[in-house]
Amino acid sequence: MKKTIAVFDFDGTLISKDSFLEFIKFVCGVRSFYIGFLLFSPLLIMMKLHLYPNWKLKEKIFSYFFKGMKNLDFQNKGVQFAKKVDKYRKSKVVELLEGHIEKGHNVYVITASIEDWVRPWCEERNITAVIGTKIEFDKQGVITGRFSSKNCYGIEKVNRLLEFEPHREDYILFAYGDSHGDREMLAFADTSLNVRTLE
Repeated sequence: MKKTIAVFDFDGTLISKDSFLEFIKFVCGVRSFYIGFLLFSPLLIMMKLHLYPNWKLKEKIFSYFFKGMKNLDFQNKGVQFAKKVDKYRKSKVVELLEGHIEKGHNVYVITASIEDWVRPWCEERNITAVIGTKIEFDKQGVITGRFSSKNCYGIEKVNRLLEFEPHREDYILFAYGDSHGDREMLAFADTSLNVRTLE
């Protein structure tokens, strides 16, 4: 018999906020957040006009706020953030996730956000694995400001899932998302749900 796998986007799907933005506010403070984004406003406008790549701007913003931070400190902030971000969870979608877990399905959270601050929230719920954007650390365990993987968005979500579950013919796939970045993942599934229909 085929096994069942369920994949969930994180931002906008399991929680109502963008965890990238919320984590920056949580670690750096709201004032620093707005100052930083003001500095990047020209590139933000260019990105909206499709004149500058989303992933590149995301990496620049990440580097601005976190380059030079020690890995241990970064991981600890992720654990603390899990408690804060839980208040933004979307109960109806989390119930769907818990239902898959109770049935013994493999459950993955696949997100464009950085794995390190999403994983603590997911580990509390016995999720099989978090698949997201990876960041680079140097030999001293310090954040370099660069990504060590592609931005986990669009078709990259499908590609990364297949690294974990390569034999597509051997499983039934459920997918849950809410945005343009989830479109390919939803199309790849046997059963999919745009969770905006639950709102």
